[in-house]
Amino acid sequence: MVASLALAGCGPRVWQDNAGLAILGSAPAPEAAPAPEPEPEKRVEVRDNKIVINEKVQFEFDSAKIKSVSHSLLDEVAKVIKENPQIKKIEIEGHASAEGSDTHNLKLSDRRAKAVMKYLTGNGGISKGMLSAKGYGEARPVASNDTDDGKEKNRRVEFTITDQEVTETKIEVDDQGNEKVIEEKKVNG
Repeated sequence: MVASLALAGCGPRVWQDNAGLAILGSAPAPEAAPAPEPEPEKRVEVRDNKIVINEKVQFEFDSAKIKSVSHSLLDEVAKVIKENPQIKKIEIEGHASAEGSDTHNLKLSDRRAKAVMKYLTGNGGISKGMLSAKGYGEARPVASNDTDDGKEKNRRVEFTITDQEVTETKIEVDDQGNEKVIEEKKVNG
């Protein structure tokens, strides 16, 4: 019994009786719903006169063979083209770093641009008449060719919209700030 009293003195005390137990205070607030996760950055989007891809089209080393890892990216490019009927013509541009000879880079970038065009017309279902392809080699760098990172940025494929239908809208605003469309016309741009 002495041992049980000693143990009881050291631990929490539990009281038992038949009386109800009153709890004062308020219940905890329900957990707030978690904040929605930000939308992931789009891999492909139309901006002005470009279809911007936020990933690179990957090719086999020193080749125009598109790696399978890039097929889903190019499928998205085709989907975006189809979802934007105002786009009439696109030039697929191939670009290279300054490694290697100018002639080699020009030919390689041209073959790569044409490979992307072939993929989009074959697998993506885009009309051949809508696309053209051209390699620019190392003529249009976007970064310094003095660093590995810069060279990697210069090896790229770009999609330039060369013809699209643009809607011009003239709007009149009254004294209360209400807008009224006066004229709307479609123009090729």
